[in-house]
Amino acid sequence: MATILVYLIRRSVILVLSVLIAAAVLFLLLRLLPGDPANALVSVGADPEQIEAARQQVGSDLPVSEQFVRFVSSLARFDFGNSFISGAPVLAEIGKRLTVTVPLTLLAFILAIVIALPLGIIAAVKQDRWYGILLSVVSQLGIAVPVFWIGILLVAVFAVNLRLFPSGGFPSRGWTNAPAAFHALVLPVITIALVMSSSLIRYVRSATQDVLGSDYLRTARALGSGFSEALIRHGIRNGAVPVISILGIELASTLLGAVVVERVFSLPGLGSMLLLGIEQRDYPNVQGVLFISTLLVLLVGFAADIAQRLIDPRLRSRATGAKA
Repeated sequence: MATILVYLIRRSVILVLSVLIAAAVLFLLLRLLPGDPANALVSVGADPEQIEAARQQVGSDLPVSEQFVRFVSSLARFDFGNSFISGAPVLAEIGKRLTVTVPLTLLAFILAIVIALPLGIIAAVKQDRWYGILLSVVSQLGIAVPVFWIGILLVAVFAVNLRLFPSGGFPSRGWTNAPAAFHALVLPVITIALVMSSSLIRYVRSATQDVLGSDYLRTARALGSGFSEALIRHGIRNGAVPVISILGIELASTLLGAVVVERVFSLPGLGSMLLLGIEQRDYPNVQGVLFISTLLVLLVGFAADIAQRLIDPRLRSRATGAKA
């Protein structure tokens, strides 16, 4: 327990430093964009006095070092300012958009796990059978197919032809109309889950093959355990460690990649907010979405790392030994 606590503190410090580095990179990238952020506040043909007033309003007239200090202090308070276009608080808008992006990502993640775990194990255990080979081939094809193409295909079949689901959009009342909200997310969730599960099947298959060739599994079977019992009692826990790391990466990449699916299905999530902010040069919206997305990715990696240590005692011992 003490080992986990020490490691948790160490990882928390690394997490904070990673957030600070991400904030610095975000600040530099936004300042490298052509033009002044104040230009979004003034109309074409504005006089110098109006432009200067706009620069003072957004703080772009200050030295870069002072701008960075103000930028980091605002992020620490989760104060992203107000949108240049709508004037609405950015944090409130992000919170509203997260009610679409987070359920979309989590539901797709859960569905992908439900699909990938049994199929990946079957592909490994039955790798010499035709259906084991077929699963491997299909998973390879699933990785190669672009996610937007799958989304368009699902819309064509289930929305346009069969009229079972809406082709896009989200209820204006949001989750107060839960049945309609879930109905609107069915096709986007399936789209993401199919792509994610294709990748996960390969990793689960590889991890299961490593377990099948391990000495401890052969020993367990030599001591009288059946194949299924030995695999469940001794193999799953060891095979879960590398898979958890991949699950964290897949969940993080899905959060970042949801922008494509949200655009295909016209969902008002973080991705749509980011694209709209870029098109309108709405800097507060852009930096708010990028920072929150980066923070969520770092938190997912942090959680996956801790979960690995909790499952595998060898990793805890290795962390202790490295410290010693």
